[in-house]
Amino acid sequence: MTDGELIVEFALVRLDYPELDLEEAAALVVRRMGPDRMLEFASDNLATRGELRGAVFPSAVEHVMRVVLTLRGPAD
Repeated sequence: MTDGELIVEFALVRLDYPELDLEEAAALVVRRMGPDRMLEFASDNLATRGELRGAVFPSAVEHVMRVVLTLRGPAD
């Protein structure tokens, strides 16, 4: 999955659930994607960080958050 596709999925979750904070929305994205994508995201996080910090699910959520915040750009 490309970063652009991941951002679209994240945006759709934010449209469906505007009350969620960013981390909760990222967790919902990971849950919706299923176990295979969760492992993919966790392995991407491992490749980026050089270590696996915690369980697979939190690591996958961390990857989604990193992509979203990176593509979001610098804070104003």
